[in-house]
Amino acid sequence: MRVGPGLPEELARLANQPRVKVRRGGAPLTEGKCVVYWMQRAMRVVDNPALDVAIEAGNLLGLPVVVFFSLIPNYPNANLRHYHFLVRGLEDVAEDAAARGVGFVVRRHPDNALAPFLAEVQAALLVGDENPCREPERWRRALAARLQLPFWTVDADVVVPSSVFGRSFFLFHHFRPHLKKQLSQFLVPPRSVEPLYRWRPDRPIDGVVPGPALLNGLHGLDRTVQPSDAFTGGTHAALAQLRRFVTAPLGRYDVARNHPEVQGTSRLSPYLHFGHIGPLTVACAVQQEREVGRISAATEERFLEQLIGWRELSVLFVRHNENYDTWECAEPWARKTLTEHCADPRPHLYSFEQLECAETDDDLWNAAQREMVQTGWMHNYMRMYWAKKILEWTPDPARAYEWAVTLNDRYQLDGRDPNGYAGIAWAIVGKHDRPWFDRPVCGLVRPMSGASTAKKFDAQSYIRQNLG
Repeated sequence: MRVGPGLPEELARLANQPRVKVRRGGAPLTEGKCVVYWMQRAMRVVDNPALDVAIEAGNLLGLPVVVFFSLIPNYPNANLRHYHFLVRGLEDVAEDAAARGVGFVVRRHPDNALAPFLAEVQAALLVGDENPCREPERWRRALAARLQLPFWTVDADVVVPSSVFGRSFFLFHHFRPHLKKQLSQFLVPPRSVEPLYRWRPDRPIDGVVPGPALLNGLHGLDRTVQPSDAFTGGTHAALAQLRRFVTAPLGRYDVARNHPEVQGTSRLSPYLHFGHIGPLTVACAVQQEREVGRISAATEERFLEQLIGWRELSVLFVRHNENYDTWECAEPWARKTLTEHCADPRPHLYSFEQLECAETDDDLWNAAQREMVQTGWMHNYMRMYWAKKILEWTPDPARAYEWAVTLNDRYQLDGRDPNGYAGIAWAIVGKHDRPWFDRPVCGLVRPMSGASTAKKFDAQSYIRQNLG
């Protein structure tokens, strides 16, 4: 849906850029007193294209911007670990919003409905952020159908907007040339649009103060998984982690990135998932290191291939495949071969509870599971091994996929994310991969053995760190 009639030319130009999706068109309400940014996926004020669009629209309309965050107790598959990380991020949003001159209002269930807030502040236009996952997309569609004012969403958490591609891709090397063609336009330093009109409401607007107390008495919140001590949520912590990464580990990235026993990767995936940092901020920081000669062009390319290439291929996978979180997303060749091998004897059959508690005969797998349960994070190399062994140890591929998704979403801080779903799909049902050599259980799906995996890094050190 594109912009309807009656929209001023400059505002129409803003709405028609590829990062923006007009979900309900028309001109902003003439009696409106502000532009509202409904923050959900991109929980930050720094490098947030959705907030920038809201501010630009506000400047054109002569209106201030207020950010609204609605805290619900039952976000799909989220628990106390995720909420604790999220709430810490909201504290940074409050501080950064005040510094930038935009309003920030947090409301929690049961007083958190968006529509009454829009009426209360007399919104002229609603701007949101995009999320390709099933439930958030359904919420946006339902909201657009019942609103009485224009509603735009902005693809704020990818470097290249997904609309530019318009489809998913079978293999990464099919996607790469299409991505490279777009990077010169979109991989540019982020700009910060300053609001010309500060948020000064005529009367007090009710809201809750961000902080740990937000979660007190929040009925319906799953509290079975405790917060992680290994990560602190928020934009400020994310930027500090980025500085640490580019200062030392980035220089060793070529060698260290496939060594789970050392901290050779950015460890930014939880922050990217919650939108506490934008991928453009990370990419530009890495580019700068190459420009001043502290890293090679090859190192830059390898890192950006993960940050932008594989991550945005994952977003396209989720956006264009409604079965992204079940084995129904399998490539036809993978479905056929896994079905043919479904009756093969398994080397082990573990229950879900045994897997969850890391009670297998494989110490390397147990170490990976423990790392995830205890810290909320797992090294990407181990994620591949972790998921492939679940395929070998469960009665059928459908159950393997279901259990892998459940464990991933329950314990990973970056769970419930396109990157995680695409990784599981690659490991179990051959998504974004090619047929391999026929073997028991896995069929033509690429296998990973404990013996070969353990030869590629100091596996005993990794095991000691997580099982010690």
